[in-house]
Amino acid sequence: MKLLKPSWVSHNGKPIFSVDIHPDGTKFATGGQGEDSGKVVIWNMAPVLREEDEKNVNIPKMLCQMDNHLACVNCVRWSNTGLYLASGGDDKLVMVWKRAAFIGPSTVFGSSSKLANVEQWRCVTILRNHTGDVMDVAWSPHDVWLASCSVDNTIVIWNARKFPEIVASLKGHTGLVKGLTWDPVGKYIASQADDHSLKVWRTMDWQQETNITKPFNECGGTTHVLRLSWSPDGQYLVSAHAMNNSGPTAQIIERDGWKTNMDFVGHRKAVTVVKFNPKIFKKKQRNGSSPKPSCPYCCCAVGSKDRSLSVWLTSLKRPLVVIHDLFDKSIMDISWTLNGLGILVCSMDGTVAYLNFSQDELGDPLNEDEKNAIHQNIYGKSLAITTEAQLSTTIIENPEMLKYQQERQRAEQANHRMTHEAQAHKLTSVVNGESLEDIRKNLLKKQVETRTADGRRRITPLCIAQLDTGDFSPALFNSVPILPGSASQLTSQLSSDSNTATSNLDPLSTPLGVFSAILSMKSNLLLTTSTKMEPMKALDSRFTERSKVMPGVTISMAGLTPLDRKALDVEKRKKGRPRKMDAKMMMPVSHQPFQQVRPVPVDFTMEPPVYLEVENEVSAVSGAKLSQLRCSREGREWDTLLPSRVITAAGSSDVVAVACADRMLSVFSACGRRLLPAILLPAPMSALHCSGFYVMALTACATLSVWDVQKQSAVVKNESLQTILSGTQCTVSQSLLTQQGVPVIGLSNGKSYCFNSSLETWNLIADKQDSLVQCADFKNCISSQDALVSQGPLALTQGHNLNAGRLASRLSSTPHHLQHGMTLVFLENQLASALTLRSSTEYHYWLLIYARFLVTEGSDYRLRELCKDLLGPVHKSASSAWEPTTLVGGLRKRDLLRELLPVIGQNLRFQRLFTEYQDQLELLGNK
Repeated sequence: MKLLKPSWVSHNGKPIFSVDIHPDGTKFATGGQGEDSGKVVIWNMAPVLREEDEKNVNIPKMLCQMDNHLACVNCVRWSNTGLYLASGGDDKLVMVWKRAAFIGPSTVFGSSSKLANVEQWRCVTILRNHTGDVMDVAWSPHDVWLASCSVDNTIVIWNARKFPEIVASLKGHTGLVKGLTWDPVGKYIASQADDHSLKVWRTMDWQQETNITKPFNECGGTTHVLRLSWSPDGQYLVSAHAMNNSGPTAQIIERDGWKTNMDFVGHRKAVTVVKFNPKIFKKKQRNGSSPKPSCPYCCCAVGSKDRSLSVWLTSLKRPLVVIHDLFDKSIMDISWTLNGLGILVCSMDGTVAYLNFSQDELGDPLNEDEKNAIHQNIYGKSLAITTEAQLSTTIIENPEMLKYQQERQRAEQANHRMTHEAQAHKLTSVVNGESLEDIRKNLLKKQVETRTADGRRRITPLCIAQLDTGDFSPALFNSVPILPGSASQLTSQLSSDSNTATSNLDPLSTPLGVFSAILSMKSNLLLTTSTKMEPMKALDSRFTERSKVMPGVTISMAGLTPLDRKALDVEKRKKGRPRKMDAKMMMPVSHQPFQQVRPVPVDFTMEPPVYLEVENEVSAVSGAKLSQLRCSREGREWDTLLPSRVITAAGSSDVVAVACADRMLSVFSACGRRLLPAILLPAPMSALHCSGFYVMALTACATLSVWDVQKQSAVVKNESLQTILSGTQCTVSQSLLTQQGVPVIGLSNGKSYCFNSSLETWNLIADKQDSLVQCADFKNCISSQDALVSQGPLALTQGHNLNAGRLASRLSSTPHHLQHGMTLVFLENQLASALTLRSSTEYHYWLLIYARFLVTEGSDYRLRELCKDLLGPVHKSASSAWEPTTLVGGLRKRDLLRELLPVIGQNLRFQRLFTEYQDQLELLGNK
């Protein structure tokens, strides 16, 4: 090992906080304090490596000095390609520098001619978002993103291909964030802060993967920086400033389970910086000896406030070398050469040191092919960083995956072609075929000229936009220029979106509460005479399944009034024969009072309507007054007598239910045969519903019952509504009974509940005030094939509130990470609600949307868990509680998984997941 401290590398005695060697090894950059500003200096590496070059006066040592930062520079980092240099400082700014071509040497401003800039570096973009000092910056593998952290407790991820676009802002630290490092595989980014924590974030969805605090609980005081580092094989993450038994350590965190069982010990004061060698090594073979297989290992350098540097090999239990008192003050930064044999270290005392190792000391570095083979063996290709360029060159390993990728590409090309034609049309309308010079001349012709009283010409200034760009415009980073007229285009686009969204709303044409009020006003007319009732609007087919339609409808005199109100007393009919009414007043009982808003491609057979005709007190026998019920369907009629006044009637294609004033409920078949003995209700009837063979009774004493007439059993037994009414001033505004016999109660506060008979609980399925609905944005996950199938009891209960939420989400300013989380929660709520309502059509619909959202957002763990649940155990087990079908309409889980595979196949990131479950399904066959 050789040690050198080049005295000519200096910031005039000011601290040097950061150093980084260029990827090609020809230069290095330092960042720190200048005279009255921050300073970034680029130095020649040749005088450091070779003594003869250092003595040669014709070889420049300093290549360029940049003083653009207004305050101290805390970090400098070269991009992986070496094309850009990023710097962050106390002025809250991140500057990105690029070498300028075809510009001769210049001198540093305010200096003598001896300080000439041999190379010219220009700031091509300034990134402004942090509200505090920027402490660290880091380029991701392949330079897709640039991350910066600050004392404002945040980490900002910038799109390095479209500066200054922000990809994500990671918030979670409660202290100053002072260090960043990217996982070399590209799956994570780690940060360390003064809040005694180290956090690992996923790059797939920018959410927190883990939070590690145990090794830092004992840490006292603070350090200027906390530069952590990830090993080149991705297996180990090493932190700065940890403690073990009251001694300073560099904590080793294993990628497998984020275990913290090992650390680098020996430093007397807090560790400030850790830096892994970019190379992976293997033991060097002695001359003449036969090659022996050896385990690859890594090399790591650790710097501390105790002014010492230690270099470790992961194959050794003790450090390879420790250099004490290397500087007069704390070590601030470390950088390795790309060949892995040289290391630059800088200190707060304003000096740098260079250490040069031999292969005999470190070992033989693996070549890139061997290094890539280790990555592939550990992680597989699908876990490599997924940029567009990489995805285009990734080998597709499954023919089915190739098919889905080709379909996706064809769809993208079609969309791109349509978008390009539209943009070309807009651009033509703006430029109108004129050259830039013609545009300027035409603008000048429009200038306003006036003459004053003394004859002078006065020209009103006219603002002419600059239509061309300079060499250092944001176009270097593929930013989109703002064309004239873009503001109006944006306004018209928003208006168009708003109109489109509004036209897609599904308002209920006749809400149940309104219809009940109409029934209440006409109660005497409807049920005290032998009147045929007014036909209701056709049942909204969202309330149907793919089977035949059998929804019942309630004929209620009282409507859905507050439950503490007594049942409405029906006025006695007048003497004499009841008069016949117009046929328009007939009431078909097999339909609900909801208008179908738009056609839905659902296969079903529409049942013919059934008409009920009630005549109260039709005759008197031995002092008892009888009422008559007459039912008509397809020209066939039947009638029956009841010993009390009828106050409510309801029917479906299978049963007819009648509630009388004496609190007795009678149930008849479609042909008039009594199916159950009369049921005594605990209170007068408030609402009555029939659906298929299910009958639901809602009484005035706030109890709910549901019976399955076909099975002669109770689904819900006198369940009290006080659970959902207690603590509120609400009343029941709506009630429904689904095809599967699930009762739904809507309250006046906008919340709707259904009763889960399996759990014996009330479940919230809709809330008009729910912020999740307002911020959820999943419109990109709805395909044209299933956009019109979101029909059923859940949609009927939620009404137009769902679409209103999608409209609001497009226009809201909700942060992306928050909107992503709320959309995820909302979609999972929809799935659970459809499952509770036993609505197979809606469950299938929301499952597809949920899967598309997970695939689009790259939610690996949730997607894998969903597939695992649908696949179930491959081998039968007595202890397994997995059911092959869902509770919804007998849908087979594995059939649903087969439908999800094409969705998963749209994203090349998940090809291993796709292949895994496709093979499992083929192995299981039709089981």
